[in-house]
Amino acid sequence: MFHLLSKLLLIFIQPLTWALLLILVALLSNKTKVRRTSLICSLLVLLVFSNGFLLNKLATSWDITSQPPAGAKYSCAIVLGGFSSKGPGNQYGHFNASADRFIQAMILWKQQKVEKILISGGNGELTKSSFLEGEFVVNQLKNLQVPDSVILMESKSKNTFENALYSKQLLKEKNCKGPYLLVTSAFHMRRALRTFKKAELDVVPYPCDFKLNTGNVQADDFLPKADVLMLWNMYIKEIIGVLVYDLRS
Repeated sequence: MFHLLSKLLLIFIQPLTWALLLILVALLSNKTKVRRTSLICSLLVLLVFSNGFLLNKLATSWDITSQPPAGAKYSCAIVLGGFSSKGPGNQYGHFNASADRFIQAMILWKQQKVEKILISGGNGELTKSSFLEGEFVVNQLKNLQVPDSVILMESKSKNTFENALYSKQLLKEKNCKGPYLLVTSAFHMRRALRTFKKAELDVVPYPCDFKLNTGNVQADDFLPKADVLMLWNMYIKEIIGVLVYDLRS
């Protein structure tokens, strides 16, 4: 039930949803002042949340960018899912825009900075599907000649809380001692760190998949962009997630 409610909540935290609801109010209202105010507010929402400059400012303060000390080695890299998806038709899966999580895990192993790679991810969709991200990613690792002895996988988790829960169980079962590298997108790292540390896992952040050139202002950052709206959705989700975590702690 919690998983269903969290998915439904995502619809209502999106700026585009706010703009559409304001437009709907304008269409349904028979009061001129209400219609005008709603339309102006919807326009302001679209302008503010399609502005790359403002998003860049947020990302600069929000993203975790710190890297572990040079030369440090770890028993395991815990790679959080969300970087692959079910493919069209009969295609079992494919990498998506967050595939840098997978790439960085491979680099860490190739450079002998980690002994093992733990892939944590199942299927977080509401609709039933046979696709399990962990299984898909493990197949990709094997295709790249990564030995079975290096790979750990759990494919039951549907969210970050379960990533931490099932990763902890698996690491304990395999007698794999910390500290571990936690590999996920920079925008997601703040919430992931809180969740994993609450689960009493000794993790060191290894952020990747940077969505923005934080701190670097471009001329076109001030122009409305549809893809910026999508990125705002991701950041708002993370901010709400951290606030909920803090309230529950």
